[in-house]
Amino acid sequence: MSFADYPSPYTKFFKSQEPLALELGGELPELQIAYRVWGKLNESGDNAILICHGLTGSADADMWWKEMFGRGRAFNEETDFIVSTNALGSCYGTTGPVSINPLTEKPYGAAFPLITIRDMVRAQKRLMDFLGVQRVKMVIGGSLGGMQALEWALMYPDFIESVVTISASGRHSAWCIGVSEAQRQAIYADADFKDGNYDPRQQPRKGLAAARMMAMLTYRSFSVFQERFARRRQNDDLFEVESYLRYQGQKLVERFDANAYITLTKAMDTHDVARDRGEYETVLKELSQPTLVVSASSDILYFPEEQEELARLIPNAELAVMQTNNGHDAFLIDIPEVARLVADFRRRVFLAEKA
Repeated sequence: MSFADYPSPYTKFFKSQEPLALELGGELPELQIAYRVWGKLNESGDNAILICHGLTGSADADMWWKEMFGRGRAFNEETDFIVSTNALGSCYGTTGPVSINPLTEKPYGAAFPLITIRDMVRAQKRLMDFLGVQRVKMVIGGSLGGMQALEWALMYPDFIESVVTISASGRHSAWCIGVSEAQRQAIYADADFKDGNYDPRQQPRKGLAAARMMAMLTYRSFSVFQERFARRRQNDDLFEVESYLRYQGQKLVERFDANAYITLTKAMDTHDVARDRGEYETVLKELSQPTLVVSASSDILYFPEEQEELARLIPNAELAVMQTNNGHDAFLIDIPEVARLVADFRRRVFLAEKA
């Protein structure tokens, strides 16, 4: 798909003229959120499910989590009001670096302010209030989305009934920050980057592609690369794995913006549920909702030990470990397993509430 394919024709747009104050200072003078909905909100406004996407994802959860939708599955359009939003700072319809700054009437570009995961959640809360949602039955997300799910539970505990966080941590590790910074430096090194003040029609393609290639190495696992590529060559000058990474890099360039990539990775680096709240262990113990923590056994970006720690520290949490070679991206590849785990969790939680 190309940049022009997003957002999808089914996307709705919420616009707020009220400024959004940002955690690290400053504000956005106005806010737009691109979102999708499935099903209907009930009269009491308490049948909502909120889906949060990963780093370069969109609000089109039915495209990347199709198997999660359906009767008896994690998301049931017959009984649920399902909402998925494009994250603040992204480039698929929600306010971000590609958006027009109403104060200058030009794209924000490099002038887009620093944001945090909490800012993303505050923006989403404004949308949920607009939609009339009174309570969220479940907030769920993988990777960046899992970070948002944890913050939702801590920021609005009376609004959230249950949490599913997948392949995410409670705070960004030095390893993840380092990986993100290496990717950003690849973008900065591209002559077309121009300190972020590039023409949107001529963004730093080589730098963004290189960043994506680095990311792909952390999204999969050693065994997947060995099994899929080994040392096979596509031709005399190119290994198959080189061709694959170049393809993935170019594919992202066609559908994503470099400044948005920088904005979102920096936001992820700020992620720490304990920031300005107290000790990490103490803060997580305050998270009272039933919580499913899902880990991929081969994840080399957010290691299983981090999810094990979350499940141990959150009082009402359970851990599910997917035995998979698909690494961090297992939540987007092993979808039938994710769907089963979430549907089973949902049945246990809500049956227990009725008992």
